[in-house]
Amino acid sequence: MREITRRAVSGQLPEAPERENRSSPSNYVRDEACRDCHQEQLETFLSSAHHAASRVPSQTSIAGKFTPGLNTLRTSNPSLFFVMSTTPEGYFQTAFAKLPPAETITHQERFDLVIGSGRKGQTYLYWNGEELFELPVSYWTETDRWINSPGHPDGLPNFDKPIIPRCLECHSTYFESLAPPSNRFAKTPMVLGITCERCHGPGAAHVMLHRSKTPPQPGEAGHMVNPASLSRERQMDLCALCHAGPGTPKAPSFSIAPGEVLAHYLSIPADAPDTPTEVHGHQVQQLMSSRCYRSTAMTCSTCHDVHKPQRDAASFSTLCLTCHKIENCGKFSTMGAQILNRCTSCHMPLQPSNQIVFDADGHQIKPQLRTHKIAIYKEVN
Repeated sequence: MREITRRAVSGQLPEAPERENRSSPSNYVRDEACRDCHQEQLETFLSSAHHAASRVPSQTSIAGKFTPGLNTLRTSNPSLFFVMSTTPEGYFQTAFAKLPPAETITHQERFDLVIGSGRKGQTYLYWNGEELFELPVSYWTETDRWINSPGHPDGLPNFDKPIIPRCLECHSTYFESLAPPSNRFAKTPMVLGITCERCHGPGAAHVMLHRSKTPPQPGEAGHMVNPASLSRERQMDLCALCHAGPGTPKAPSFSIAPGEVLAHYLSIPADAPDTPTEVHGHQVQQLMSSRCYRSTAMTCSTCHDVHKPQRDAASFSTLCLTCHKIENCGKFSTMGAQILNRCTSCHMPLQPSNQIVFDADGHQIKPQLRTHKIAIYKEVN
């Protein structure tokens, strides 16, 4: 056997922004430091999809199966397949390519980071020195199987897709860029997952103050941001950092602090009226185009409690009924009280993503994600 040669990636990487990140890894204390004072919030938050946005690989964090018969991805190329395996040294993806007359070449990389909670699926990353790349095989929850990673053509052993800082900014709390190239990062320290400090700010000064001999008065946070106290615009900016699409960076990733103006750090183009928007990562634009948003003071947190897992779409209907009456729904005359728990399924239906697309079995799979444009959809029964 001989190893597949990794292709050069220097010409594929986008230009990195100037390196002047104002945040420092020493400012982060991680979630466990919050437990002494915020036990209740932390216990539920640790089970949330935000917190599981990125993790180290383990038997519990990797959703895909490694048992024989369930650990293989066949491709449209009959000479190429992938096998997922586990050993005492870790978890691995291996590409096997058979060449005539009887030669087999392989390429193996380790699962180093798990991206995604697994509610919809997961993608995996690996380190090559200090450079971070996406593994070619992902996991898709709906079909409970391994699948080609987004952007990876079916039938090719592509291990050279680089991970740029903007990707990590939406799936983790802190990485230190060592660019160039733009996918070069410090392996330590890094803060995985969307943690408390992602929305409240780095906590070192806060923890030190509260553990000092002269702690702040009750009710005074000290060196932390309470997003609920921010203006509506800044609250939406905090969510839009990750839920308004990739945008165009105007400053290094991880340099914006909660409460600051997002436009100073990231350029997000406005969508033209009535333009269909991508359901993955564009939730803020969709919500802001909704009549419910324009005619009220609602924000994302009107419906979402980020400190708790929220996995039952029907349960959001009770929040809709704080402003609306079911008797005013056009379907009430024919459906009656049956519509009570259908607000989101009718007015925020699942739609296919055109940004996350998987190639499998010779056809494309587009995940169904819930639109955040609250509207009347004629095609929904």
